[in-house]
Amino acid sequence: MSLKAQWYRDKLAKKRAKGFRGYPVATVAFYGPDDKRATKVSVGIFESEGAEAEVLERWFSETTDVRTDPEITEAIVRFIEKHGAKSVAAVDGIIGCPHEEGIDYPEGEKCPQCPFWAIRDRWSGEVVQ
Repeated sequence: MSLKAQWYRDKLAKKRAKGFRGYPVATVAFYGPDDKRATKVSVGIFESEGAEAEVLERWFSETTDVRTDPEITEAIVRFIEKHGAKSVAAVDGIIGCPHEEGIDYPEGEKCPQCPFWAIRDRWSGEVVQ
């Protein structure tokens, strides 16, 4: 990994480690076809508690894990800075399928492209079928 890529990863990790420092808050969530490789990351900016995301950006990669892609990490950091987020909240793992219910497949159904998540809880990864 290049020095620049490591610098952006460290910067994002430090912002997250500081905990809640006020609004706006950036949320970072990773998604993938299973719990091993993230193919999508979503970053939302929330201006106040209970509000909907003011701005939402998504990045995708079919060839690399978005958690370790230097260009995507740089884009995430720049996006968070551009929107003035004082806090960053993120989960460590992958929290579900990268496809969107109601957009990529019908509401109320399981994603046909991600059978791994069809029988698992997206937060714990445990089988719940």
